[in-house]
Amino acid sequence: MKIYFRLLQYAKPLEKFAIPYFLFSILSTLFGLMNFTLLIPLLNILFKQEAADPTLLIRTAPTFAFSGDYVKNLFYYQSNMMVETYGKMGALYFVCAVIIVSVFLSNLFSYLSSRVMENLRVHTLLNLRRAVFNKVMSLDMGFFSSQRKGDIMNIITGDVGVIQASITSTLLVFFKDPITLIGYFAVLFFYSTKLTLFTVLVIPLSGFIISKIVKKLRESASEAQNSLGSMLSHLDETLSGLRIVKAFNAITLTQDKFHNENIRYTKIIKSMARRQELASPVSEFFGVSTVAWIVLYGGSLVLSNSSELSASTFVAYILIFSQVLRPAKSITNSFGTIQSGLASGEKVLKLLDTPATIVDKPNAIQLKTIEKEVAFNNVTFSYDQKIILDQVSFTIPMGKTVALVGPSGGGKSTISDLIPRFYDPQAGSITIDGVDIKDCGIASLRDLMGIVNQEAILFNDTIFNNIAFSRPNATEQEVIQAAKVANAHEFICATENGYNTYIGDRGVKLSGGQKQRLSIARAVLKNPPLMLLDEATSALDTESEKLVQDALNNLMKNRTSLVIAHRLSTIQDADIIIVIQDGKVVEQGTHQDLSRKEGGLYNKLTNMQNINS
Repeated sequence: MKIYFRLLQYAKPLEKFAIPYFLFSILSTLFGLMNFTLLIPLLNILFKQEAADPTLLIRTAPTFAFSGDYVKNLFYYQSNMMVETYGKMGALYFVCAVIIVSVFLSNLFSYLSSRVMENLRVHTLLNLRRAVFNKVMSLDMGFFSSQRKGDIMNIITGDVGVIQASITSTLLVFFKDPITLIGYFAVLFFYSTKLTLFTVLVIPLSGFIISKIVKKLRESASEAQNSLGSMLSHLDETLSGLRIVKAFNAITLTQDKFHNENIRYTKIIKSMARRQELASPVSEFFGVSTVAWIVLYGGSLVLSNSSELSASTFVAYILIFSQVLRPAKSITNSFGTIQSGLASGEKVLKLLDTPATIVDKPNAIQLKTIEKEVAFNNVTFSYDQKIILDQVSFTIPMGKTVALVGPSGGGKSTISDLIPRFYDPQAGSITIDGVDIKDCGIASLRDLMGIVNQEAILFNDTIFNNIAFSRPNATEQEVIQAAKVANAHEFICATENGYNTYIGDRGVKLSGGQKQRLSIARAVLKNPPLMLLDEATSALDTESEKLVQDALNNLMKNRTSLVIAHRLSTIQDADIIIVIQDGKVVEQGTHQDLSRKEGGLYNKLTNMQNINS
């Protein structure tokens, strides 16, 4: 229940929904009961029961009292007055009309309660999905390195949906169905305590059997959600790498992997369905069996005149008890949904409870600009106990271009990721004008930076919106100017709808060079004081590389830049070149100085790439 009550917080303000739902449920139950209680005078009139039952001939208004006898006598008194006033046929018409009205009102309030419940469901789903998505956005990049994307997608889409269904099912179990059951059983006890006590003996037995059936539902539901997460991860990887799958004729391998996981998921779902579906027929079987026993036992009492029930009351009693089966069946059907919701709830709450390790300190310093330098001071960073950077120290002076070079896996990209605090180092510090970036507001820190990665990250939107992503309020002229600086304006104008052209998922309709130039235009539009360029030309052909490199040169004019490059020809003019190897700074200087240093790593790299000093 602890899990459920925590999830219920996302239904707040719950009273906005619970109070009207509770009232509508009560009214629906009361008018539903009226349908059956009005059958008694109707049956009395049809079967002329007055002569057989003198208690029905009450013609004096009873004295008010808080008792069942008062309600019963008042009911019969009103029935008799109706017969005397309108005659038997008139009373029959009147009772039928009242039954129709009560049925209408019962269903009207039932509909209104369903509307309230639907509003609660949508409200809960909105709040919970927003909370999960916001939490995911607040987590540091290290979290996603150890999580499958499919699992996260499944939590946001699948698990949240299961939870909101569970919450509404639980509210039905706690509110509407119990109200209905209490109302019906109150009337049943009113008519015959002995017979009703006999009927309720079956409930504990039915509940015990059903609890055994649904005992393993929660465990199965958790397995099902994990399996679905695996399928989503596989699907995402396959669609993202479809070119590679087809190029290496791995279609059959991929299909088999998906098919095997699909079979596993299907088996779990079938197992859950068997348990869930078994609960309903078991409940109905016991309910109908009880009705049969009531007919047999109660009927024998009525026939032998040893029961307090008249024939008409007994018929109404059976009809009222038959209505008990519906809420009872609804409760048993809800067990499976509730168990699935609790299993999903554990996963969602685990995600929501994941601490965000990179957060603003209280009263964090809000940076406005970079005036002097960005400095690494004995920075050490490790991932999964593997040291990536080992006491790295260097300075990026304001207005200068600093290049990071060295063998793959040396830690160059990690350095670039530490500056905007995608990760935090385990030791040492990174400072901007002498202020530790951990003491700065994260948003203000990242506002000072523009990033262009090796892989151009674009969105399934228009060219204009992709460029304006860094400044959503930018004018059309500002976006066009940024595109011109990035050498992108000409190819944009040549597209079908110009700046309003949709580029497809991840920019699939564009070439590599075109996508990279849009990324540069996005950074140009932001106009930050510091640029972080991570091998922005390494994946391009010669022609595209020249266009992109020209765009990068335009971007870096009069700006502080940190450039990561494998092609040393692109960074020969850098003010400072820092050589990184195995997480350490091994050399530092200009291209001319480092390339002439015999036996140095940079000299070795320039010789390998046939670059002259």
